[in-house]
Amino acid sequence: MASSKESQLASAVLMIRPARFESNPETAESNKFQGKSAATPAEQQESALREFEELAVALEACGIKVLRFDDTTDPHTPDAIFPNNWVSFHGDGTVVLYPMEAPSRRLERRPDIIESLSGEHGYVVKQIVDLSHHEKAGHFLEGTGSVVLDRANRDAYACLSSRTHLDPLGEFAQRMDYDIVAFDATDKSGTPIYHTNVIMNIGEEFAVVCDEAISKEVQRAAVLERLTQTGHEIVSISYEQLESFAGNMLELKSASGDRVIAMSGTARESLGESQRQIIEKNATIVSAPIDNIEKSAGGSVRCMLAEVHLPSASHST
Repeated sequence: MASSKESQLASAVLMIRPARFESNPETAESNKFQGKSAATPAEQQESALREFEELAVALEACGIKVLRFDDTTDPHTPDAIFPNNWVSFHGDGTVVLYPMEAPSRRLERRPDIIESLSGEHGYVVKQIVDLSHHEKAGHFLEGTGSVVLDRANRDAYACLSSRTHLDPLGEFAQRMDYDIVAFDATDKSGTPIYHTNVIMNIGEEFAVVCDEAISKEVQRAAVLERLTQTGHEIVSISYEQLESFAGNMLELKSASGDRVIAMSGTARESLGESQRQIIEKNATIVSAPIDNIEKSAGGSVRCMLAEVHLPSASHST
């Protein structure tokens, strides 16, 4: 069972440099944000590589440690640029592996990356919790895309969809000592939101949420009440801002202890003045234009970052 003491904010992130990035037909049915690029696969890859590096450099300039790993050309994993869906790292040395809906996405799970983190990068890995067995039953939980974690308060927020099921969510909560806050969320046309981190993110002292997407009033009230109870100022975003990836941001902590929040240029431009003021009161915004990645694959900055909360070997006892 995971320790109950963990910082909400990581100072290091894992990023996967794309090798054969392109819009993935296997994920198109449940992700209505993708497939909006007219570029060829080669052009999508070229643009994604440039956008990946710009984001990584922008994060490093703000004092965030970026651990870059290269994707493989074979097997073909077009969505490998989004590692937060297959792995999460925790402060007690636990690594969690997740069940993925699309067969091509299951190939993204990389034991060699975990070994490299615990070897050459000096992190402590004490146990691996592998939830991927749920794939056999057709049940999925796609990492911190499917669950938005309030690590400090041990709450796991999850909107249920074809990629987020209760069985693996229950096992995650039991093994990692989290309480579940589950709800239903839909887009403007009534289609279920495929990932929870599309509609919300949680920082240390504020939370961004598209509460109008939470379709049942009792569930919406429960989510907002829990966020408020845990001391979060709520930044409510609209459907239009959700579609600009304003829900898909991530608060981090720099090496010097300053809070920064990473988001795409599209997300940043969609924010209103009062929303930006609340965010900037808490953290410095760092953004990069990743329009091609967003249009092609339907994911944004938060999806590209797997926070590394693992303890450092030099600090462990």
